[in-house]
Formats: sequence, structure tokens, C-alpha cells
Amino acid sequence: MIVPGPGSTSPALGLPAAPAPPVPDVRRLAVLRANGLGDYVVAEPALAALRAAYPDAEVTLLGAQHHVGLLAGRPSPVDRVVTVPLMPGVRVGPDPDASEDEIEAWAAEQRAYGYDLAVQMHGGGRNSNALLLRLGARVTAGSATPDAPRPDRWVPYWPFQHDTVRWLEVAAAAGAAPTRVEACVEVTAEDLASSRAVVPAGDAPLLVVHPGATDARRCYPEERLGAIAQDLADRGARVVVAGGPSEAERVARVVSGMRSTPETAVGTLDLPGLVGLLSRATLVLGNDSGPRHLAGAVGTPTVAVFTYANLADVAPLTRVWHRVLVSWHGGCRVCGMRVLDGWCGHEESATHDVDVAEVREATLDLWEQGMLRT
Repeated sequence: MIVPGPGSTSPALGLPAAPAPPVPDVRRLAVLRANGLGDYVVAEPALAALRAAYPDAEVTLLGAQHHVGLLAGRPSPVDRVVTVPLMPGVRVGPDPDASEDEIEAWAAEQRAYGYDLAVQMHGGGRNSNALLLRLGARVTAGSATPDAPRPDRWVPYWPFQHDTVRWLEVAAAAGAAPTRVEACVEVTAEDLASSRAVVPAGDAPLLVVHPGATDARRCYPEERLGAIAQDLADRGARVVVAGGPSEAERVARVVSGMRSTPETAVGTLDLPGLVGLLSRATLVLGNDSGPRHLAGAVGTPTVAVFTYANLADVAPLTRVWHRVLVSWHGGCRVCGMRVLDGWCGHEESATHDVDVAEVREATLDLWEQGMLRT
């Protein structure tokens, strides 16, 4: 069956109000969402809805190892994380895909655990629904393209829908009414202590620049980010340029765009430290990336550049404390191939056509707005 039914909406949110009845006697609930940090964040409101609908159930996130690093010891809708093996169409990584025997052994372990409800929040379902159905849950729910295997309760997967709303519709199909649309990641004392071990506390307002992204095409030219950061440094900002171990060159290019020398944190922040640093910032400047999503979820204002391809599905839903600059062409800086037309392999920016003056104006505006609340 397809649920929720047409016309059944929450007056407050304009979202499905869960016309599907809750599944009875749910003790163990699994959610398949095995992709990036930002993907977790946009699905967090749906996870919170499931938690509220099934308060006595144990919620397992079938995810990736970085979800363990993010959620261990942190209050969240998730009780435990189980890492999904690498497999085509479900979870990719630098290591070889798991063999079919390894995948079956993993699935058998999950079947033995005995999930009462398993929910797919991992795409259109061509591959993820097949995996979901192997878990042996009493009831399954998820999204489905026309050619995908269908869970017991399913909603159509349609492109260019915001992921937060998409997964709230899936949660509604599983019997969970939406409670909010904004993601929330709680900041802990460990986060703050871990961040201060790398970036000590100070009195100046903090600008965090994060120039990286999983897909290089989403990265705005780093020298331009540096020039904008310099504008804020001239206004008294303490600038920290942060990146993972693989982003040292991007961080260096941001620094090269500045006259003054900022602080840098390259590969020195664990996930709690990153969350803590983002929560301490007056503003985060960067791209469509996991850290941008985390910044928004801890309540920090953000300015980010997006390609047209990701504007619809993962951009911030609100604009009071978030500014979104869009590359409407979204073509590779080298060959011009647009991001929805395929992968050219150049690993160059596809947001370079966004005028730096627009990004600067948005950043300065939000910085001044943020300073008013401090």
C-alpha cells in the first residue's frame, strides 16, 4: 500500500500527519541510512519522528563508521549504530566491496537480531529495498521508484524533493507523525573540550571556513573563500580554516587568498571536536558539505555555495540564519560538463561561476546579523 493518503497533512508544518497506523509491539526498529554525515543530518527530523512514535523501541541506525564517531555518547534519536558492508548501490568506500557471502552473513546477523520494523531512508530503493527485505523485519517501510522492490509500506520516490521532507513522508508511512523540520545535533561537553584542545578559547568572534566537500565539483574556489575571510578578519573576526586529512591543499589555498595568517585545523579534529568547533563559531563559510549541515544542526549560521543539482534536495530549508548561493549552470571549470550530465573526472569546481561579490555580500550581511545576537 501507499501511505500517507492525499490531503492528510499537518496544518502546522504542511507535512504528512501519519495517516498510517503505528506498527504494534515494536521493540526493535532499524533505519537504513548508510551514507554521509550531511545525509544523516537531513534525515534526523525523520529519525526523531520515529523515536517519538516508538518511544519504547530500540532504534538502530544501519549506517557507516563515521556515524559511530558522531553518535557515540551523544543524545540522539539513535540507540545503536551497525555498520553496513560496502556493496554496490548501497554503500561505497575506498575499500573493495564485500562479497556476497559477507553480505549474507551480515544480513543473517540482522535477521537473528529480530527487528519488528525496518525503514529504508536510503534512496529510491532499487538496491536498498532489496537489502532491507533481507533483514526479515516483521514490517518494512521505505521509498520506491517504479522499478524498485516495494516494502510493506511505501511512498513514491520522486526526484528534486527535499530529503528532509522525503524522509518525513517515509516516517509517516511507518506510523510516525512529524514533530519538526529542522535538524538538531546536541552539543556535548566532550565536543567543546575536544575542539578547544585544537582551537583554544578566545574572545574574538569566530569564523570557521570549511573549503572541502565529498564531491570536488561542489567546492567553491578556495582563494575566493580566503578573500572573503580576510574581509571578516579586517572586521575583527578570528578565522579558523578547517579540513580533514585529505583537504590540506584546499586549506592552503584558502590561506593563500588572505593577507593575514589564519589558524588552521587540518586532520586534527575528530568528529566531536568538529561539532564543538562549529558550535562555537559565529558563522561557518563553505560549500554544500557534511560540516555545513552539522553547523546548521548545532544552531550556527552558515553561508554556502551550492550547485543547482543539490539545491532542491539538501539546501537549508530556512534563510533567517542561512544564506545559499547557487550555481545555476553547475558545469566543470575545465570542460563545462554539468553535474547532472555525468562525471567528467576532472575533480574541479562546478560552482566557480558564482560571483564572489554575491558570496561576500551574503557573508558580510549574515556576519553583521550574527554579531547583533552575541
